[in-house]
Amino acid sequence: MSAPVNLLDFDSDALVAWFAGRGEKPFRARQVMRWIHRDGCDDFAAMTDVAKSLRAKLGECATIRAPQPVRDSVSNDGTRKWLLDVGNGNAVETVFIPEAHRGTLCVSSQAGCALDCAFCSTGKQGFNRNLSAGEIIGQLWLANRLLGAAREAATDLDAGEKDNGRIISNVVMMGMGEPLANFDSVVTALRLMLDDNAYGLSRRRVTVSTSGIVPAMDRLRDECPVALAVSLHAPDDALRDRLVPINKKYPLAQLMAACRRYLERAPRDFITFEYVMLDGVNDHDADARKLVELVRDVPCKFNLIPFNPFPGSEFRRSGSERIRRFAEVLIEAGIVTTTRRTRGEDVDAACGQLAGQVQDRTRRTTRLVKA
Repeated sequence: MSAPVNLLDFDSDALVAWFAGRGEKPFRARQVMRWIHRDGCDDFAAMTDVAKSLRAKLGECATIRAPQPVRDSVSNDGTRKWLLDVGNGNAVETVFIPEAHRGTLCVSSQAGCALDCAFCSTGKQGFNRNLSAGEIIGQLWLANRLLGAAREAATDLDAGEKDNGRIISNVVMMGMGEPLANFDSVVTALRLMLDDNAYGLSRRRVTVSTSGIVPAMDRLRDECPVALAVSLHAPDDALRDRLVPINKKYPLAQLMAACRRYLERAPRDFITFEYVMLDGVNDHDADARKLVELVRDVPCKFNLIPFNPFPGSEFRRSGSERIRRFAEVLIEAGIVTTTRRTRGEDVDAACGQLAGQVQDRTRRTTRLVKA
């Protein structure tokens, strides 16, 4: 007997096709999808408007299985971080950041990361594997349940109030891993985030962050054009080669061209450039002026990220006055610029600190020790 199929792995089209293969009509797939994603249900028997015979059939051949938490940490500022078991000694981290008018969930796409950015704790752990679509969307499914985001709590509100009343209003693919290196699974999860029968998020409330895998950026534009954030971190190729090694394959000229192409379908959108502030490395006024020239013809905003230290890091955080002056150079050039407020640092949930537990297949740690 084959193992039960995890229905979290299916977007709408795939679920309809799977149901059709069992002689069921498309509306049955949509019913079950709403139960799974809107209501957070993992018990087929509880799906009361689904025919009993179908519920029994689903119980025999399907399951609804999200990664399970092995640790649940809450920061002094309310940030919540879960360490989630994804099997074979691997665990990934998911972070919820509550704010006054929104709640943002930071989702992982890989167990570890193969890109080895110099300032990122995740990359120093090496890489084991891509997460499945079910393991990615399962982070949102589970967080909704654990945060008490039951849909019934908003049944008396109108549509606008329901949206504002969501505990999770925004999702960012900025957790462990490079999302565009796990393209198919990530896009399946993104489609579920946007689907009105699932989470119904606006595409502007779902952000994919990439270090700059140019061909995949073009594919994302064509297949699921959500908001895009690019991990830039340097104003020229020489420095970016050191900080973000994928730049050696897709240098800045190619990356900027891909950013311009990404916006062709939605000219009113913009690219968010993420820029970690490293003391004495990339935080000089001259670096800011180079950035102004680099992005001159790319509609964008900058998100300056104070570096978050981790054990063994060679970098230090830029001082607050240095960050302020750097931002002023960009703002004076007409570029919208914000400085990210560090959240969850006391539970290692801040940007660049996510590490989880990774059984490294790249043997990066061994190589570093020998070096």
